[in-house]
Amino acid sequence: MTTPRRPGTDGASPGAGTHSRESIGAGLRRLRRIGLPAEGKRTAAVAIAIRTGAGSGEPGVWLTRRVSTMRAHPGQFALPGGRLDQGEDAVDAALRELREELGVVADRSQSLGLLDDYATRSGYVITPVVVWVGEAPPLTPNPAEVAEVHTIPFTDLDVTPRYLRIPESDRPVIQLPLLGHLVHAPTAAVLFQFREVALRQRITRVAHLEQPVFAWR
Repeated sequence: MTTPRRPGTDGASPGAGTHSRESIGAGLRRLRRIGLPAEGKRTAAVAIAIRTGAGSGEPGVWLTRRVSTMRAHPGQFALPGGRLDQGEDAVDAALRELREELGVVADRSQSLGLLDDYATRSGYVITPVVVWVGEAPPLTPNPAEVAEVHTIPFTDLDVTPRYLRIPESDRPVIQLPLLGHLVHAPTAAVLFQFREVALRQRITRVAHLEQPVFAWR
């Protein structure tokens, strides 16, 4: 299916073929990643962890829903992730958070690459790390952080984003219709760039995409 070019793309066209480890890695290598200086913000990383299905099942990524008792962003959809500890880089932090939140162990050789940094209104610079987990191991979600875990097949990411205008910002707010809900930035922005860059082989930027006001704190 041919997909129309959306705002924020800068010149590549969708690739063909299956979404293999090799093709996803190739898409990420084509991206001239934009990193952001911390400039007083806290640094964090999230894991876009790709699991394969049994046999020839479709690959997908894990999306969590944060427990309602968390101090920051309770009940919101999120990718496994958190702040960088002292001495960590983004890959280290993403792998640690994947292990701590879902009980999934992966090493640096399974990192396929990084997407653009995304600066949040709540004071973080997030680095998305794409990790090829392979056939899914049993999950052991951390009940202190994770209320729900969902696998989002790649085909479910092939949705049309919604863009809203709000009086508090001149930037468009992105929403992704997933799981019968609307997922917002930063998670929506990160997943959208992953889909465009890694799955469609199309260079796309998302730093201009806004978060809803309830996520600014």
